[in-house]
Amino acid sequence: MSQGMIETITEVRCRHLRSKEMFIEVDPDPRAPHNGSGIYWCVYTQHCLGPDGAAAEPEACRPGRRCYEEL
Repeated sequence: MSQGMIETITEVRCRHLRSKEMFIEVDPDPRAPHNGSGIYWCVYTQHCLGPDGAAAEPEACRPGRRCYEEL
C-alpha cells in the first residue's frame, strides 16, 4: 500500500476482539510473511477466551456468537 492511502477493512470483525497490533502505529513490512502476533483477547473477559468460553480470535468471533457485536 502506498503512503496516503487508507486501508479498507473488508473482513467481518467483532468490536470486542483485540490484538497488540491495534496499538502499534507503523506500516506493515511487506517482506514479512505474517505481520500479526496471532495473540488475541476479548474486551469482555480480558482473556484469550470470550464470555462463552470459546476462543477469542478472528475466525471464531463472527456473527451468530452471542457476544459478537459488529465493528
